[in-house]
Amino acid sequence: MGEWIVSLDGTESGQWLATGLALLAALLHAIFGALQKGRHDPWLTRGAIDGWLFVLTLPMALLLVPRPDAQGWLILAGALAIHFVYKCGMALAYARGAFTVVYPVVRGTGPLFAVIGAWVIFGETFAPMQWLGVAVLLCGIFGLAAYNLAHIELQRESLVPALLFAFATGALVALYTTYDAYGIREAANPFTFLAWFFVITSVDFPLIAMVRRARMVAPPPLGPLLRRGLIGAVIAYGSFGSIMLATRLDKVGEAAVLREVSTVFAALIGWLVLNETVGPRRMVLMALIALGAVIVELGS
Repeated sequence: MGEWIVSLDGTESGQWLATGLALLAALLHAIFGALQKGRHDPWLTRGAIDGWLFVLTLPMALLLVPRPDAQGWLILAGALAIHFVYKCGMALAYARGAFTVVYPVVRGTGPLFAVIGAWVIFGETFAPMQWLGVAVLLCGIFGLAAYNLAHIELQRESLVPALLFAFATGALVALYTTYDAYGIREAANPFTFLAWFFVITSVDFPLIAMVRRARMVAPPPLGPLLRRGLIGAVIAYGSFGSIMLATRLDKVGEAAVLREVSTVFAALIGWLVLNETVGPRRMVLMALIALGAVIVELGS
């Protein structure tokens, strides 16, 4: 399987597969974000997800893929640090703002920085039409942030900190997208990187969650939390795995931008599942983000 993925690198079939994987990642990441923001404390939910990822992935990493080489272990150590800060940022933002407020800003801010990072690290460039798409996407992002700041009443007292955490976390999304793309390209077998990535980056939040839950006056029951964590772990395989494979097969910047159609999925999930009010104006702004991603893909 790993050799087949590598053989598609730079081919038209690889580009089509990368597009499909990026869109799949968009849908799954919107579901993943809604799951973490749901009725449980976001720190506990992420801890439960990572706990299941560690338990499920360790046997696969030990038995099914080769061990990373010395450079691979160093890259994975860097991924652990970057994803730890990212996960903290997401938890801080979700604790202060509604899902449909925080998620579009986080996911929409990342592509611009990812495009710059892909240019600096991988030498990727965008055509003029693609930069138009990035501009449309950014108009949607900043317009959405401004609208939320002016109109949203839910968790109003913490809205400004939520948006600040969301913007900062968006930069971390770009950092981990570019860094993970570097890591999976350096690995001889992409599934070696994927398997050990899930193991290494899942060791931190279960410990944080256990300490946090132990200090709660009325901690939530473990059963529903663990069930939610298992669902989230399965979704994480598809979400993070898909986007990393997409960046292995095609341009990092294009995959990062295309993934941000997740904001439309997030709006629908927030409205239909979390009972958050979206409204026509916010839907239009979220659609601008998705439209920008589409222009980037069509302009390539």
